[in-house]
This record gives sequence, C-alpha cells and structure tokens, in this order.
Amino acid sequence: MSKVIINSDDFGYSRGINYGIIDAFNHGILTSTTLMTNTPGFDQAVKLAKEHPDLGIGVHLTLTFLKPLSQKVNTLTDASGNFHKLTEYNQSNVIVDLDELYDEWDQQIKRVIQNGIDPTHLDSHHHLHTFGSHQEVVIELARKYDLPVRGNFDRKQEVKTTEYFVADFDPIGEWIQSEDMQVSAQIYLQELYDILLCQETAEIMCHAGYIDQFVKTHTSYYNPRIFQTDLLINSEFAQKLKQDPMIELISYREL
Repeated sequence: MSKVIINSDDFGYSRGINYGIIDAFNHGILTSTTLMTNTPGFDQAVKLAKEHPDLGIGVHLTLTFLKPLSQKVNTLTDASGNFHKLTEYNQSNVIVDLDELYDEWDQQIKRVIQNGIDPTHLDSHHHLHTFGSHQEVVIELARKYDLPVRGNFDRKQEVKTTEYFVADFDPIGEWIQSEDMQVSAQIYLQELYDILLCQETAEIMCHAGYIDQFVKTHTSYYNPRIFQTDLLINSEFAQKLKQDPMIELISYREL
C-alpha cells in the first residue's frame, strides 16, 4: 500500500487561493495544505480549516513575503520592514541571524496553534527551510513541536518525513490545457503514477487556487493555479488515484 500526500502550499494567501484549495479538497484528491500566517487570507483560512477538519493543515513558514510577525528581526527585513525578497537570498545578499529566524518561525507556528489548529507538519514558502543553516532552525522547531517536515532538504534523516517528494507537479495542469504539451503531460502523469505505486510514502507538492485581485497584483504565478485545481478535481489521473486500492490518500497526520 502506497500512502500519498497531496499538499497545496499557500493556504491563507488570499480568499481566491483559499477557495481553490477547499474545492480541490472537497471535490478532488487534495489531502493537505500549509497555512501562511502573515497574509490577508489567514483568518478566512482558519475558519475554513475548522469547517473541514479532515484536511491536513501544516505551517507554511514564510521569510520572503510581506511582513514578519515578530518584532526586532532586523536581519530578516529590508528598510521598509518587509521580508527580504527571494532574489536577495538567491544572490547571497542576506545574512540571517538564526536566533531571529527561530523567533519568527516559532511565532508563525504559535499563531496557527493559538487559532485552534493542531498543525500536521512544516514546510516553507519558496523552500527557505532548505537554505543552508536555515535547516538547523527548522529541525529544532520540528523537534520542539514534534512535527514532520517536507522532505526536500539535506537533513531530512533527522526528522519525520515522506520517503519520496514530488517537486515538479506544478506545470502539469497547464500542460494538459496545451495542445502541444498534452502528450508530455500524459507521459509525466503515467510515470508519476507508476513511481507512486513503488513508494511507501510520498508527497506531491502543488499550488491550487483561484485568481483574485490580491493574487494578480502580488505574484506572477497565478494562471497555473487554476489549471492545477482543475487537474486535482477533474483529471483521469485524479480518478485513478482515488480508485486504486493500492494507493491511500493521506495527510501528514497519518504519516
């Protein structure tokens, strides 16, 4: 029996993203999501999470979007008090104080718990938990709260995680909509299906959601989310995963 987690990042990003995630859970194969805590859709996401208790809710640790929850985290922010951009990390222009990083991510986890949600796991926006010494911080927090961590970082043997992680699922919904890419999409999905059958545990990362004004004005990554949502609900691949007796769709809660 293969246990498969299908996790959408960015719960709480906005109302449109929240509704897409809930639709993919209610009508599709989505089993899990991770919640951002410093975003305008947070309060609505908390309400929706409580209305859907079977949806696994992790914490989407954030370091590159909007403002921190903590005070006096100067190494994490620019002159405007916003988090540094991902490009600054990619260019090695940011030197983070790890104590400040611990305090900020700890506050994000606490905010989820204080709002009545028992988190299932940890991952991060733009995969910042995989960056260098940031891994030390996420391991320490995972141990503190006894939580699994998305397994796309070097130190995954030190925490609970899945044995397999799928990071390249995002474009497939869009490929299915393209006449030129449909064959490639079908080949990818068949190969992925065969791989999942051979794994004891796996996570597929995706980004479900619908477009609203906040999404359109704060990220260039918006159209693919609609196609991913449709893929998770309506595709032949989704139906196969639902119906295969050798695949169990779970959240990190059941890992």
